[in-house]
Amino acid sequence: MSRTKWNENIAFVIWGISIVATAGSLFYSEVMGYTPCELCWVQRILMYPLVVIYGVTLWKKNLSIALPGIILSGIGMVISTYHYLLQKLPALREVGATCGTVPCHTQYVNYFGFVTIPFLAGTAFIMIFSLHVYLLTRKGE
Repeated sequence: MSRTKWNENIAFVIWGISIVATAGSLFYSEVMGYTPCELCWVQRILMYPLVVIYGVTLWKKNLSIALPGIILSGIGMVISTYHYLLQKLPALREVGATCGTVPCHTQYVNYFGFVTIPFLAGTAFIMIFSLHVYLLTRKGE
């Protein structure tokens, strides 16, 4: 497989991750009826544009269009990590309680005792960021 085709496949995977993350957040709020907290809204604001950014990148076949994607996913990683820590560390629970109408330490889901919604969002941001960095490092080859 050529390097160009491989890079396109990686960009397609990134786009797919952003679509799944966006669909997942909409599922939890619109189907399950979970009200997003303020940090969840910030994560959505950072994730939703990634669908368009990486979709246009695939359509134009130009990775340089996706520069905002690496920035948004990098910021999203930090916010998701902070949000997850608010949920899981007892010392930070008080901070999460002052997060608006829905406390940011609220755990609507807790699969396997550690997988919460911010964990899922953070995993998506980390995968997007890592794969984009991988593409950038291969660009010079």
